Amino acid sequence: MTATHTQDIDATVAQVNALHTAGADVVRIAVDNDKDAAALAEIRRQTSANLSVDLQENYRLAEAVAPHVDKVRYNPGHLYHHERTKPWQDKVRYLAAVASDNDCAIRVGVNCGSVDPEILNRYSAEDSIGPMLDSALEHCRALDDLGFTRYCVSLKDSDPQQVIAVNRRFAEIRPEVPLHLGVTEAGLPPDGIIKTRIAFEQLISRGIGDTIRVSLTVSNPRKPEEIAAGRQILADIAAGRVRSVVDYGLDTLNIISCPSCSRVENEAFIELAEQVKKMTRYAVDHAITIAVMGCRVNGPGETDDADLGLWCGPNHVNLKRGSESLGQYSYEAILPKLKAELDAIIGSASVS
Repeated sequence: MTATHTQDIDATVAQVNALHTAGADVVRIAVDNDKDAAALAEIRRQTSANLSVDLQENYRLAEAVAPHVDKVRYNPGHLYHHERTKPWQDKVRYLAAVASDNDCAIRVGVNCGSVDPEILNRYSAEDSIGPMLDSALEHCRALDDLGFTRYCVSLKDSDPQQVIAVNRRFAEIRPEVPLHLGVTEAGLPPDGIIKTRIAFEQLISRGIGDTIRVSLTVSNPRKPEEIAAGRQILADIAAGRVRSVVDYGLDTLNIISCPSCSRVENEAFIELAEQVKKMTRYAVDHAITIAVMGCRVNGPGETDDADLGLWCGPNHVNLKRGSESLGQYSYEAILPKLKAELDAIIGSASVS
């Protein structure tokens, strides 16, 4: 997935071509508004890569972008953002019609932090897999009923064990549906590569998965490293070089961070993720999860399940403890605030 601003045509074309040259079979570009859609038409003219478009929160942009891409990706949890009184089934019908008219495939992209609230309300707060699975199966049935068969599904979480569990359950129910695998917000290398490897080894070795994405928090010039990491993991699995999978994340510090896509409004987020990793090394033996998110789209929801969460805006960083907001701080002031909250959690655990 590109991490440039889509309206910056030269930078986006350069990154698409760099990813394509590195071995990416499909390159995903985010489109958030009409200007992004207009830029996509020119980007298409300047690259031969297979392109997938991420519709973000505006499904109506499909009509403008579908003529220029090979696949349209939508998130079921984002369909309710526009035209909230319109049934989601009507929106899927529209997307399937646009995809058919433009010879496009569809990816139904379900993310742990952005499931449709209507589905979330059917489950307990402790069940994160059930809502994801329900959402994916519901949308598969809708597309099947429309006679649209050129679709795949992704079910992503920042915890590789959750990714393994939900994809195995989906594959048992709908084994014929292609699955796109990924650990979302895997974070900084090498940790992000290790998390991704854990999920891929357990799934691909069981014959589950058709396409993959490695999501790392790296600067724009380093984005091809994601392709190299994915290719290496696939090669190792094919050659039987599968490493032992530990019981991940139960007794140690866990830092998750998102993969620096085009939604990031301040690239200082990447440096901040590095600083968080370095600053928190003293807490490595504590089972605490810290989430560092780079945008307003996934940041608020996908930090809720972390012990401490940072989601980054253009000028300020929002600090959270679980779902509770602790305020906004400048990029320069956030680390001491984070450390104080981390120390408080460690202290309360020691007392109890």
